[in-house]
Amino acid sequence: MLLEVKGLSRSFGSVKGADGIDLTIAHGEAVGIIGPNGAGKTTLFNLIAGNLDADAGTIRLDGRDITRQAAHERCVTGIGRAYQIPHPFEKLSVFENLLVAAVHGRSAPRNNVRDSVDFCAAILEDTGLIARADTPAGALTLLERKRLEMARALATGPQLLLLDEIAGGLTEGECRQLIDTVRGIRARGTTIVWIEHVVHALLAVVDRLVVLNFGRKIAEGNPAAVMASPEVREIYTGIAA
Repeated sequence: MLLEVKGLSRSFGSVKGADGIDLTIAHGEAVGIIGPNGAGKTTLFNLIAGNLDADAGTIRLDGRDITRQAAHERCVTGIGRAYQIPHPFEKLSVFENLLVAAVHGRSAPRNNVRDSVDFCAAILEDTGLIARADTPAGALTLLERKRLEMARALATGPQLLLLDEIAGGLTEGECRQLIDTVRGIRARGTTIVWIEHVVHALLAVVDRLVVLNFGRKIAEGNPAAVMASPEVREIYTGIAA
């Protein structure tokens, strides 16, 4: 297993954002996480990425206990995250945004300038941004900003890539383009965990679905079987099967 989460819990006053969550992710796997608003999806990502401290439970990455590591330490250990709302360095070029990520990440070549340039250029190719390399990030379209958000996460050299609702706000055509990009990233061996409300985007990519509700994992397994589950259908429709 690449990621092992056991008994992960975090409360906000009387509200449980994560309530004893267990989750394992294998090397090379793509897993989708769904659930209604307030289900605890982003809380789970914040706990895994180190943006929040857990009240209880453990997080292991490739066998290493990272439960008490700070977020920047987890980045170096191998966790990359693309956020729902991109916040690039708008006055820097697309390429410069990647270079900043690369020099602070896990495995990017830092001693040789040429290698660093080639490393970042390859990621721009993979994410469809090579033609925009010299463009200021503030001039990008929403789809391009989403691509840059993924590219910056990839530039840190992650073992595990966390995608947080990256399809939000896109048109159907833009969403299809983004799906193709994520498929390509996954095909090159990157392990992916993807939170998304645009469920059809997940179903086009992931091997497994995990469903959260009120901070608890309520379903997990084959995407088609999970979506057909009476409990999951009730959560989304409000109608008991």
